[in-house]
Amino acid sequence: MTGVDAAARRLAREAALQMLYQWEVGRVGAHEAVVTYWASRDDVADVPDESRRFADALLHGTIERVAEADVLIAQHAHNWRVERMAVVDRLVLRLAIFELLAEPETPAKVIINEALELARTFSGEEPVPFINGVLDAVRKSLGRE
Repeated sequence: MTGVDAAARRLAREAALQMLYQWEVGRVGAHEAVVTYWASRDDVADVPDESRRFADALLHGTIERVAEADVLIAQHAHNWRVERMAVVDRLVLRLAIFELLAEPETPAKVIINEALELARTFSGEEPVPFINGVLDAVRKSLGRE
């Protein structure tokens, strides 16, 4: 999933998070989430193909490894059950954990910082320290620098 610049990757992560939200809350399949998300964007012609492919890969990869991500979240989110977390916070964690697992060439610090920006944008400041703590603990457990 390399070959996409930092700004394009940020937009792709935002798109992937929004598609994950459709998947989780709307109970739609990954394919339907992809189709409806990109069809709803007025600027879709301005989104580079690499960004779209990266966003779609993040969506599919996160969904494929959601059980694995949830185990890691449960192990490191002390006194929190995954299903009781705010939807957006849970999805940000799942997305970042998928990247930590599947993107060894992307520095963990970058993945975590991007996840925190997603949380700020879509959830607010309040969950940022919690998400940071969980992701840092997951990073350490995976042996990522």
